Amino acid sequence: MSEVADINIPTTTTTTAVASVVPGARIVGNALTATGRRKESVARVRLIPGTGEVRINHRSFEDYFPREALRLAVRSPLLLTRELGKYDVFVNVDGGGLSGQAGAVKMGIARALALIDEAHRVALRAAGLLTRDSRMKERKKYGLKKARKRFQWTKR
Repeated sequence: MSEVADINIPTTTTTTAVASVVPGARIVGNALTATGRRKESVARVRLIPGTGEVRINHRSFEDYFPREALRLAVRSPLLLTRELGKYDVFVNVDGGGLSGQAGAVKMGIARALALIDEAHRVALRAAGLLTRDSRMKERKKYGLKKARKRFQWTKR
């Protein structure tokens, strides 16, 4: 337990400089907070130095994301920066489905980790984890069944 207490978030000028570069992320006390978005989902992420516990909407990580692919996507920023097990991750996520929520959580964790070190930000940017995926569901048009699907054409 003493190892956990020794982990400190650096508060140098480089952290302040990185914080201004990473949108939707900031340092509050000893916690790193960030916002991630994907499709209709919005995730508010807090990283606190700890043992590696991940809680999403007050539920365990494995309980909230039943598919292993979604769990791997959420863990990918922590694995890339080798910070897995060093921070407790607390997430409030709302909107969309599980896939969109996993993408939002992944982006929020990546933004928070980018505050720690400039090297993390470079690695996360190279892996495409700091870029928001802007693809959204296309709206339904009048006269059509769905966004592009039409009613069946009849000759007579």
